[in-house]
Amino acid sequence: MNIDLKGRIALVTGASRGIGYFTALALAKAGAHVIATARTVGGLEDLDDAIKAAGGTATLVPFDITDMAAIDKLGASIFERWGKLDILVANAGILGVISPLGHIEAKVFEKVMLTNVTATWRLIRSVEPLLTKSDAGRALILSSGVASKAPAFWGAYSISKAAVENMARIWAAETAHTPLKVNIVNPGATRTAMRAQAMPGEDPETLPHPSEVAQKILFLASPDLQDTGRLFVVRDNKFVDFRAPE
Repeated sequence: MNIDLKGRIALVTGASRGIGYFTALALAKAGAHVIATARTVGGLEDLDDAIKAAGGTATLVPFDITDMAAIDKLGASIFERWGKLDILVANAGILGVISPLGHIEAKVFEKVMLTNVTATWRLIRSVEPLLTKSDAGRALILSSGVASKAPAFWGAYSISKAAVENMARIWAAETAHTPLKVNIVNPGATRTAMRAQAMPGEDPETLPHPSEVAQKILFLASPDLQDTGRLFVVRDNKFVDFRAPE
């Protein structure tokens, strides 16, 4: 499927590596101007080089996603320069630790919640007015299969992603009668640094490369997309609906 994003403005968080990096690159190749954020300046510069080599354009914004004032400033800066935002890819997140709940240090748990949950809410708060100025605003919220499975020892991360999914569903419901479409992405196990941290004994070559994930989710940024409030499962390459417990 050829996705044409020429003239559209996309914001990607956590864009210095992994799924964020390759999604930003895919968006740029499709014609979008990418605003790429991350803490790692070197990774952002590598992304910028790759985007330029592909004939695309990017604006790099190095900052820590837990800096709430910086998130607010980012929204204001986008408005001043472009007056709108067409695409949001909320990808930034951390794992924390794989550990029994009662063994997680308070500071680790709180950092996971701040990074994965509070920062996502603050980002929504900052850019929603910009996305509603677009004729076809699109938001992709990255989640995980552990959000619904609640596996043992994945406590902090699983809890944070369950919260993020609910947040995205609420946002989708609140904007259901607008052109903005909000969807959640479960990329599945992917060859990323976070996956290696969680599963150090796993052979990464058995997992899909993040560029494969990026290509499969690119259509979620398309102005033609009409789905909202749904979960896209990358491994199955399809949307699924949420349902109440039985």
